[in-house]
Amino acid sequence: MVFNLQPSASSETFTPDRLIAGDFPIRSRDVFIAAGENLERGALLGRLTSGGEYVLSLSGASDGSQTPVAILAEDVDATAESKSGIVYLSGDFNEDRVIYGTAHTADSVREGLRGLGIYLHKPVTAEPAV
Repeated sequence: MVFNLQPSASSETFTPDRLIAGDFPIRSRDVFIAAGENLERGALLGRLTSGGEYVLSLSGASDGSQTPVAILAEDVDATAESKSGIVYLSGDFNEDRVIYGTAHTADSVREGLRGLGIYLHKPVTAEPAV
């Protein structure tokens, strides 16, 4: 489904991606994404112990980023240099729309994220009336 944000020929369109899947309060923050990262909205991020920048969380990392702490709110291409990006620090998220790094799954990170106020679940769909 496509929504027009403005009724003009030059208007942009919004296509819902269903990443946000509930009404738990969403908190966001501007952070730095480490150089070398090219990430899409929904990426599950960890924070580097050295420098505090954010990268895709990989289970086997040993630099602090192995522990997921946020979900990326927008695409960020930091391939050439670190860049600013918005992350979600709390909220309800569709586990099927989150982008997991190597060896992470919804089940492997769910409990740790819950303590941060980040809730992963499958959204409930309405059944047609009979």
